[in-house]
Amino acid sequence: MSNISTAAECYKDVLKQDNTHVEAIACIASNHFYSDQPEIALRFYRRLLQMGIYNSQLFNNLGLCCFYAQQYDMILSSFERALSLAESEEQAADVWYNLGHVAVGIGDRNLAHQCFKLTLANNNDHAESYNNLAVLEMQKGHIEQARVFLQTASSIAPHMYEPHFNFAVLSDKVGDLQRSYIEAQKSKEIFPEHVDSQQLINQLKQHFARL
Repeated sequence: MSNISTAAECYKDVLKQDNTHVEAIACIASNHFYSDQPEIALRFYRRLLQMGIYNSQLFNNLGLCCFYAQQYDMILSSFERALSLAESEEQAADVWYNLGHVAVGIGDRNLAHQCFKLTLANNNDHAESYNNLAVLEMQKGHIEQARVFLQTASSIAPHMYEPHFNFAVLSDKVGDLQRSYIEAQKSKEIFPEHVDSQQLINQLKQHFARL
């Protein structure tokens, strides 16, 4: 029911009864990761390895944790193992997507572009990859290609605010302020607390008031 902190406490109670409960360990690890505690998450995922759990999802999560915990020596080996254990194209797509994030993190835009393309080769409906490719194309100045990627992302995943916000930024840069305002409003409707969307809307309102 989206109450993550309470769920984590329940999983800890499960571990008090059975300290080898795989799902409880995995969920606690995930909670630590999304709470910006990758080092702690890494300990739980390694515990699963010690218990003999070997699958693509585990090594995929290990690779991400290693990256954010700055344990760079294990990143590529974890993702390589994740790819070798992938049992479906969707699982392979998730690995390539996370590798794309790592590439963005280290500033290798060309590698990131290739990873997101490989994500789409395995899962053509991966909205996050379309969105990220759009950002990379924007940085290269490829406006039309970025616009196509953003429209595709928003059509596949109408619940995502990022494509609308990025479309708003793109439209603002090329001087299409009306489209920018419309897209920023859509972003705000989906994620009302998004500060950047709010700031862009306020900037555009000020601009319109001066006309």
